[in-house]
Amino acid sequence: MRTVNVNEIGDYIRQQREQAKISLRQLAQAAGVSNPYLSQIERGLRRPSAEILQQIAKGLRISAEALYVQAGILEDRPADSGVRSALLTDPQLTERQKQVLIEIYESFRREAQTSPPTAEVISVIREPAGHATPAAPAEPVQDADPS
Repeated sequence: MRTVNVNEIGDYIRQQREQAKISLRQLAQAAGVSNPYLSQIERGLRRPSAEILQQIAKGLRISAEALYVQAGILEDRPADSGVRSALLTDPQLTERQKQVLIEIYESFRREAQTSPPTAEVISVIREPAGHATPAAPAEPVQDADPS
C-alpha cells in the first residue's frame, strides 16, 4: 500500500464535494457522519476508515473505489499502467466521465489481449502525437464512357 498524506484524501473529498455543489452539512448528513468530523477529514486532521470512505462516496454519489485508491487503501491492479488510477483521481473529470473513460480503456485492454494490433494501430503508435501520417487521397472515380 502506498503512503498517503492525510491532507490528500481530505482535499480530494472537498474537491469532489465542491464539484458536486454539495455543502459540507449536506454531505455529512448524506454520509451519516457529523459536520465536525467531516470537516476534520477535509482539513487533513483525521484519517477516515474504509467504512467512512464508503459512506462519503455514497453521499457524493461516486465510486468508493475512487476514494480507496486516493486514500491508498486500494492498490492499482497489477496489470494497470496507472491510467485507471490517474482517471479516478483527476479532479477535473466528473465521476460519470471517469467511469466512461475507464470502461473504454478496459474494453481496449480486453480487445488488445484477444487480437494482435492492426497495421493502423501500429502506424499510429509509431507516429508522435499530433503527427499522424495523413491517409493517401482516394483516387477520383471517373465516369465510364457510354460510347
